Amino acid sequence: MQPNEPPEPLNPGDEAPPDAPGVGEDICSACRGTGQVEGQQCTVCGGTGKVLQGIGGG
Repeated sequence: MQPNEPPEPLNPGDEAPPDAPGVGEDICSACRGTGQVEGQQCTVCGGTGKVLQGIGGG
């Protein structure tokens, strides 16, 4: 991402922006990675099948 570019919009299931420390990509639990729920775009991941989750720390 360039300095003047706006940040990518987050999906409702994302816990933090992609450049935040301690964040990693995970499969969306609502659509199980398909991007679809009952034939419609998943509202949790925005149809990507992935969400950004906080990863373990100490």
